Amino acid sequence: MSQYQSQPRHRGPHGPASLAVPTEKVNIKNSWGRILSFNKKLLPMVIIAVIAAAFGTVLTILGPDKLKTITNLIAQGFMTGIDMGQIKHLVKVLFAMYAASFALTFLQHWLLATVNQRISQSLRSAIQSKIHRLPMAYFNKVSTGDVLSRMTNDIDTIGQSFNQAIGMLITSVAMFIGSLFMMVKTNLTMTAAALIASLIGFMLMRLIMSRSQHYFTDQQNDIGAINGHVEEIFTNHNTVKVYNDGDDEKAKFDKMNEHLRQSAFKAQGMSGLMMPLMQFIGNFGYVAVCVTGAVLAIDGQIEVGVIVAFMLYVRYFTQPLAQIAQAFQSLQLAGAAGNRVFDFLEADDMADESNKHAALPADAQGSVTFDHVKFGYTPDKIIIHDFSAAAKPGQKIAIVGPTGAGKTTLINLLMRFYEVDGGRITIDGIDTRNMTREQVHDQFCMVLQETWLFEGTLRENLTFGSEGISDKQLDQVCRAVGLDHFVATLPKGYDTILDDKTELSQGQRQQLTIARAMLENKPMLILDEATSSVDTRTEQQIQHAMDILMAGRTAFVIAHRLSTIRDADLILVLRDGDVVESGTHDELLKKKGFYADLYMSQFDTAA
Repeated sequence: MSQYQSQPRHRGPHGPASLAVPTEKVNIKNSWGRILSFNKKLLPMVIIAVIAAAFGTVLTILGPDKLKTITNLIAQGFMTGIDMGQIKHLVKVLFAMYAASFALTFLQHWLLATVNQRISQSLRSAIQSKIHRLPMAYFNKVSTGDVLSRMTNDIDTIGQSFNQAIGMLITSVAMFIGSLFMMVKTNLTMTAAALIASLIGFMLMRLIMSRSQHYFTDQQNDIGAINGHVEEIFTNHNTVKVYNDGDDEKAKFDKMNEHLRQSAFKAQGMSGLMMPLMQFIGNFGYVAVCVTGAVLAIDGQIEVGVIVAFMLYVRYFTQPLAQIAQAFQSLQLAGAAGNRVFDFLEADDMADESNKHAALPADAQGSVTFDHVKFGYTPDKIIIHDFSAAAKPGQKIAIVGPTGAGKTTLINLLMRFYEVDGGRITIDGIDTRNMTREQVHDQFCMVLQETWLFEGTLRENLTFGSEGISDKQLDQVCRAVGLDHFVATLPKGYDTILDDKTELSQGQRQQLTIARAMLENKPMLILDEATSSVDTRTEQQIQHAMDILMAGRTAFVIAHRLSTIRDADLILVLRDGDVVESGTHDELLKKKGFYADLYMSQFDTAA
């Protein structure tokens, strides 16, 4: 990301300060309500899946009733003879019921898997679209790694939970209610014994869930913090190596990882208690049913088939309790992930520009005026206090000053990456706030100190943002910046793929970005010490190319080496956000003011 688009973020004890999100209780209903309302078109598929799950479960529950009849027929047949014809009929009915249950369950899983993928797709598309609508100020507060974590890890969590937890919850609730109904219908006494055992499980499950909710929020936030830290370190791997800071960064990662380990251990530990606890309750229920059933059978109150059926009903009754508990734990995790995703999606967008119709003519002249501009990245820290300046078409405007004077901030405002807090900026007399951002950006091409190339052909890198560029134009531009020899050495010329295996010096990368700017052919230029990464001879060659490029165009040059802007038409000297001096190089030296001190200091340092 360009330095014109993002200012450095302050770091907290676990990474970027923005990731130190306060722990809050997860509202499952609210989070899933937002997820489902976001995907209303999928509700019919969800409803069909619910119906299929309910009917499939009902057929499964009716199975033990048929099994009870078969068992009683066999028990009675020991005395009078087994009616194999009736048993075969019941077996066929039982098989048909289980087959239909399988088909309905398969349909349920297929539908929910489809819904899962479409929810993930829609959320990722929404985040991708949202990124383009967010103001640059948002990315000063949230790291790139955290945004990627929301797009990947959090959405995957939502999708997996939907596919697993929703299906499990539907089936388990239907199984629980259905088995309870069949148990009451079969025998009230044995039902009471099973309910007492299960009531204990419900109370323990509720207690554990109330304690574990915020651990899942901590876990998702910690994952986002680690992703942000890893992305930051990997991006700046060379810097970390140069400064031998690997151990310190590893210590920071270990601290963050330990925090994640603790939150994940608590969250998964609580979740892991559910299954063994419910298995214990289920086994306790078996014992209660067996003892109660044996007493009733001895007294002649029930038949043996009732006990057989009830053993299956108890399993159908207690197993859903464990599954419901597991599903709610998964929903809690998805709720925490959903909150993070929708916090991002509900962040304030850039102002709507659909009502802006002001536009520059096709032959824009490039006259720029800063009229009493005031700006601060935060209300309590004003960087630009009262800045006024004017650039005539075709002028070369140099912006100089010490670090923190506001040079880069001026370019941010000129490009409308940020909005001014006071005053205005005009291009050819039109306030930039009355133009869309795209219209403003179309007037500029930029050459930054930090080069940017992507994996693709040399032609694609050079013509990025431009259309209809011929090989002849490419040859002319490459000769102008001194890239013609480099291109001639490439195996496929302009069609050579540039990737990690392609050896490019920093100077060559800079030459490529300068050539890209020349091909854009925009009326105005922004140059940030474009020759700082090249040798003296290449600098002279590029400087000549830049002179050709700047001819007839308004150019804004952020200068660090003041010797490179001696031919500027106007030099603006910034100090603490204000213009303290302005004029040509010779005029400013004669004043013997702040600019003269800056200019002479570079020679003092060399001496």
